[in-house]
Amino acid sequence: MHHQHHTAHRTGEHLVIVGNGMAGHRLVEAMRKRLDDPLRITVLGDEPTAAYNRIMLSPLLAGDMDREGLTLNDADWYAEQGIELILGERVAYLDRQAKRLITDTGRQIAFDRLVLATGSRPTMSNIEGIALSGVHGFRDLKDAAALTAAAKKGGHAVVVGGGLLGLEAAEGLRKRGQGEMAVSVLQRADHLMNRQLDATAAGLLEAELINRGLEIHTGARLATLEGNAEGRVVAAHLEDGQRLPADCVVIAAGITPNDQLGRQAGLAVDRAIVVDDTLTTSDPAIHALGECCQFGGTTYGLVEPIWRQVEVLAEHLASQASGADSQARYVERPSATQLKIGGISLYAFGPIEPDADHDVLCYHDPAQGDYRRLLLRHGRLEGVVLYGDTAMGPWYFAQAQAGRDLGACRQALLLGSADADALLDAHDIRLDDHERPQKEAA
Repeated sequence: MHHQHHTAHRTGEHLVIVGNGMAGHRLVEAMRKRLDDPLRITVLGDEPTAAYNRIMLSPLLAGDMDREGLTLNDADWYAEQGIELILGERVAYLDRQAKRLITDTGRQIAFDRLVLATGSRPTMSNIEGIALSGVHGFRDLKDAAALTAAAKKGGHAVVVGGGLLGLEAAEGLRKRGQGEMAVSVLQRADHLMNRQLDATAAGLLEAELINRGLEIHTGARLATLEGNAEGRVVAAHLEDGQRLPADCVVIAAGITPNDQLGRQAGLAVDRAIVVDDTLTTSDPAIHALGECCQFGGTTYGLVEPIWRQVEVLAEHLASQASGADSQARYVERPSATQLKIGGISLYAFGPIEPDADHDVLCYHDPAQGDYRRLLLRHGRLEGVVLYGDTAMGPWYFAQAQAGRDLGACRQALLLGSADADALLDAHDIRLDDHERPQKEAA
């Protein structure tokens, strides 16, 4: 025990991580794996609870999962690791010259190295009525609890946003409401999940959701939210003049990076805090990670690239702690999208709209609700949209990542990886075993 106490208070560098969400938490775990003698680490989180799996808020709302299932590590774990964890406090000021932070309680914390992992917030535009009670985001446990309570009361819910998050919130509300709550989704674009799906797949998804009892409005723009004398939301008004009754409104129309500290401290900020390929900001002592950072022209909302950022930054920080140079660099890679709604399978990656050079392959079985559309360029797979049977998804993704020429098996590409592999093998284009997807029972 004595050793444990000693490590927690060494005079080495003090690393401070602002943000105890999924990225900040995973960084701590990645650092623990790499360093025998841990740095002195302080983690600040403005939520009152320790890190949890935000991705699982949808099943939590739907009632398919309990709160325990979301816990990553509790406060005791941080204490056992000799890491100082400060919850329910927000960093109000970052003083780069003095290398210190000041929290909203007036606490001052000095740092040698700082990581900003402050995440994002719902894009709550300047819509009139946005501050009424009954209007929520779908970002945290507090939101999930409020929406669960609203669903049990019943009435009408309006979800603004027909992307991944909006649809998961809408279906969660419907399921939790057990028939007592009518749920409408407003999507500005002309089809659902327009960033991931083409019109055909989105049409299949919309039909399935309507069949379950959701009301879907595409090409719908929210104009204002109407409140009553008590300041509670009662209706949503659309730009076309429609009025939808609403006891509860969820804003899920995109996210805005929490880059306020970076701006205040004079770091380079564009749409988010600008970082290089080691996740370092314009100040060499300060790093940014996850939804609050921008690399090249890209900002982040999906977990897959953020996990890769964590590995690069952990490597970088651990190397510096031991005086070595890290070779790890962050590189943009495509990610595939999946939707967490029970009973609906879709898988998509790459461009959505084909261009003139694309070879488009399509398979559609309306009776089974199966749809596949592939975009190839010179025999190489670039974009995939799968709805219904998504078993081929990982195989397609592996081919696209490898940039493999699939011309030899073009006619079998829509059928199944076994047929396609056989044709590639006949042309002696073998996949290494580790690249083969595990053959799943269909």
